[in-house]
Amino acid sequence: MNRSELERLTAQLLSGNLAQEDFIEQLAQPRSAALGETTLDLDRQRRCGFPEVVFGEGKTVAALEKIFRRLLEEDMPVLATRVSDEKAAALTEMFPQGVYHLTARTFRIAPHGSQADLSRIGRVIVVTAGTSDLPVAEEARETLDWMGVATEMLHDIGVAGPHRLLEKLHVFEDADAAVVAAGMEGALPSVVGGHVACPVIAVPTSVGYGASFGGVAALLGMLNSCAANVVVVNIDAGFKAGYVAGLIAHQRHPTPAGA
Repeated sequence: MNRSELERLTAQLLSGNLAQEDFIEQLAQPRSAALGETTLDLDRQRRCGFPEVVFGEGKTVAALEKIFRRLLEEDMPVLATRVSDEKAAALTEMFPQGVYHLTARTFRIAPHGSQADLSRIGRVIVVTAGTSDLPVAEEARETLDWMGVATEMLHDIGVAGPHRLLEKLHVFEDADAAVVAAGMEGALPSVVGGHVACPVIAVPTSVGYGASFGGVAALLGMLNSCAANVVVVNIDAGFKAGYVAGLIAHQRHPTPAGA
């Protein structure tokens, strides 16, 4: 509930024009905002810990502008995924404080144009099998950054050169989770999972030649992983992997009440 709505309800309560039971009921109701073709869930942060994230693909610049402005009115940080550079250029003119990540195709805005909180909790390692997997891995990293989770990136350590992973195993010590993005045969998450003590969130990417079937081969390989700590998200779903890893980090490092 934004400040103006809360002030209005409080004034009605204090003046005796609103019963206490009605005041409590209105505060407890899930809220949403009808924005033309979009209905924005304003209750997501209360229920799930974080505001609604915007899937930018298929939405017009005008629709994105409405969503962003309403989220900022509610003092919620904006994260939009799958935003093209053309849309980002238009949105940057409307929201000069916004930050567009070209590789990840994410657009982020801190509430009221303030600088993003630099404090970070936990630690998640984001790994790519090859540089072609970077867009998916960067989407995961941007999501984690939006969630206030510390990240460390390991690039290009695919199974064609297994010594590269062995040289970096110390990085995984005390990590809350690892996100591993891989295409081709999708073997890297299983190899990582066999060496580390944290959950490994595998992201199949659509990188590969014809028989990779746009990431299906990697997806099936990861789903059949023998490593017990590997779980799998959808093809190219960097956001989903980052979000789940972020939830794990927040569960391990809960914010004290009132902080």
